[in-house]
Amino acid sequence: MTNLQNCLDTASIYCGTYAKYNNGSLYGKWFNLGDYSDYDELLTVMYELHSDESAPEFMLQDYENCSFFEKLGLVGESYLSNEIFEIAEEINDSGYDLDIFEAYLNCIGRMDFQNIYDGVINYYMGEYSDDETFAQYILEENIPDSLPNYIYIDWEATARNLMYDYFESNGHYFKS
Repeated sequence: MTNLQNCLDTASIYCGTYAKYNNGSLYGKWFNLGDYSDYDELLTVMYELHSDESAPEFMLQDYENCSFFEKLGLVGESYLSNEIFEIAEEINDSGYDLDIFEAYLNCIGRMDFQNIYDGVINYYMGEYSDDETFAQYILEENIPDSLPNYIYIDWEATARNLMYDYFESNGHYFKS
């Protein structure tokens, strides 16, 4: 498992304003969220960019690598939640990659971040290439060494039955 330095390092937003857009301009700038320590610092830079307006109404015209945060409702066309940096910090401090949290969200469906966080911490089993490899890993430690060599385990059938108690997304396995 490769632990990302900051799960916001690849997330970026393009910020213009509604006034500029309504006047036919797409002027704005891409902001890499990992470059900012918190929401207020990002907001300050966005206000500086659009200081030609007295009260700019920010329009996030595009964003990249934010699918997890989008599914949580933390980023959208005209919205960036101030919670995004706090949640990113929790993910970074967890010791798990963002893709594990995203895999859990894919398995469970829409829910709040605290439940996703608790699910990953309590139910994450690891990353495996397929169900059979996962089943073999889970069960091999319980197979006695004295098992005769003429007994073969059908790992495909075992995995199929074992997966009633687990779920998987993108190679990440969780207890159900």
